[in-house]
Amino acid sequence: MINNQKPIIKYLTDFLNHCEIEKGLTTKTQENYARFLGDFFSWLKTNKLDNLQPKELSEDHIWKYRLYLSRNKSIRTKTELKKVTQNLYLISLRSLLEYFLEKNITSLPPTKIKLAKVSGDKEINFLDLNQVEKLLLAPDINTKAGLRDRAIIETLFSTGLRVQELVNLNRDQLKIDKKTEDLEVVIVGKGSKVRTVYFSGRAVGWLKKYLDNRTDVDDALFINYWKPGQNSSRSRRLTVKSIDEIVKKYVKIAGLPIITTPHTLRHSFATDLLSQGVDLRLVQEFLGHKNIATTQIYTHVTKKQLKDIHRKIHSNRDIKN
Repeated sequence: MINNQKPIIKYLTDFLNHCEIEKGLTTKTQENYARFLGDFFSWLKTNKLDNLQPKELSEDHIWKYRLYLSRNKSIRTKTELKKVTQNLYLISLRSLLEYFLEKNITSLPPTKIKLAKVSGDKEINFLDLNQVEKLLLAPDINTKAGLRDRAIIETLFSTGLRVQELVNLNRDQLKIDKKTEDLEVVIVGKGSKVRTVYFSGRAVGWLKKYLDNRTDVDDALFINYWKPGQNSSRSRRLTVKSIDEIVKKYVKIAGLPIITTPHTLRHSFATDLLSQGVDLRLVQEFLGHKNIATTQIYTHVTKKQLKDIHRKIHSNRDIKN
């Protein structure tokens, strides 16, 4: 039986176990909850509230924590936290209160945590085709690492894969049709959603060049080129951080906006599909979104194009009476 008399900060392990076993949340989601709640617990300690129990948590505590989030600065950017980011902290705290409610632990109702209002559409950063081409041409393909990096960027733009999905790919998943050069891979993405990912002919070509240059036996599709220890059996699989650093390197070389990240290529993939007239539901399937509402964040980037088409077809037409 869960002890409902202990301080709030002592519930983290119980809560994360609940998220894993009873809610079936992914490891990444659990890590995010731990990080965001860790900030709340640090705030409690700073304010000498280490021993605050769930039943003692008040709306005043929540208000003061919201003020702290509003005035706090990001460790990475040294700027004030965006409203969207503040809401991530509040959502994590609300999830903890929902856990208390489910376990009959007396505490503040989850509904008492209101999220900050976010004005306007979510900003989507994407590259146009000319910028994508500059990024693709940035790696030095005469080196092993450069050839690998070209294959990585081609794959990201061709498939719309999330970075973690890219990192998880293994060589034996790539079964290229010898006649058509077609390649499609079934992956398990975010939220354990299974989908098929399709590769363009150009991406397949660069993957083949990269793999033909590999002499190792590592299972991972994309590996680092640091020499492992003589008796080391550790995988050389690239990490999410490594992919991020690789893309940033070529963003700088290509002279592209510094806000460009691997996820920007996913945005660019989706935007390109929509601009070519692909139905939103199909884009949803390509991206592996569970909810169509998530895919709709991309539609605003094509609004100008739709407006231009409408003006061209319907404006100033000479209609006879």
